[in-house]
Amino acid sequence: MAFQSVKELLEQNHADNLPLWETILKDDLGGQNLSRENSLKQMQYFWDAMKHSVDSYNPNDRSNSGLVGGDGERMRLAQEQNLLYGDSFMNEIITTALKVSECNACMKRIVATPTAGSCGVMPAVLLPLVKARQIPDDLVVQALYVAAGFGQIIATRSSIAGSEGGCQAEVGTASAMAATALTWLGKGTAEMCAHACAMAISNLMGLVCDPIAGLVEIPCVQRNVIGAMNAISCANMALAGIHHRIPTDEVIDAMRSVGDLMSPDLKETARGGLASTPTAKVILKEINKKNQFD
Repeated sequence: MAFQSVKELLEQNHADNLPLWETILKDDLGGQNLSRENSLKQMQYFWDAMKHSVDSYNPNDRSNSGLVGGDGERMRLAQEQNLLYGDSFMNEIITTALKVSECNACMKRIVATPTAGSCGVMPAVLLPLVKARQIPDDLVVQALYVAAGFGQIIATRSSIAGSEGGCQAEVGTASAMAATALTWLGKGTAEMCAHACAMAISNLMGLVCDPIAGLVEIPCVQRNVIGAMNAISCANMALAGIHHRIPTDEVIDAMRSVGDLMSPDLKETARGGLASTPTAKVILKEINKKNQFD
């Protein structure tokens, strides 16, 4: 992708006088040996794979460590029994985020958006929305291009790797991408999408990557939930006309700076944060002991 900044993307979009997703698609085709038709088919494939990751969810599946599995079903049952706060739409978002993230931990097929550890955010916001508003696949595909365009700029200017930038780079980026997709589906302008992106990153800036036992399971699965809920909140604010006072590119650059300042212990090394707690150390010993006998 040629765009090095959100500012450049928005300027090109105004010059093109096209829908935002078309500008992103046009630029992507210029950098890949793909026809428009094949690019659209590929994005539809990704969307179908997201749907499949939820359809294939099995509440009886457990990760190899035994730490993850069944929570998506627990949420569904609790909602069915009217035990939860909020409406069914909100709780379906939480349920979907858990289900997809659990599928990742259980080695099932997911779509890395932008990483496997943050794979639950995008489907969590899109699938319940599509169900509630009967949104056709072609509009979702357009929204995925918008999300991909912003995600690529974040990856270029900052990072999407927990080992480089902490969890802000993974769940934070996923949340920003999801927020732009939602804003586009809500008929927001390109500028609104940029504001949603900036707000989403700002809200999760500084989030560390501290996986217990070095596994993409705890707290990763539940952080996908907060990424999804943050995306909804930021899309709603953007659609309401609320602006982020710091330009999106500066927010992305700030995320990079925070990642650079972050201790290596807080960047996927499992040496700090939750991974360094007494209980986490016990869990690590138990997993290592189990692996010796497997």
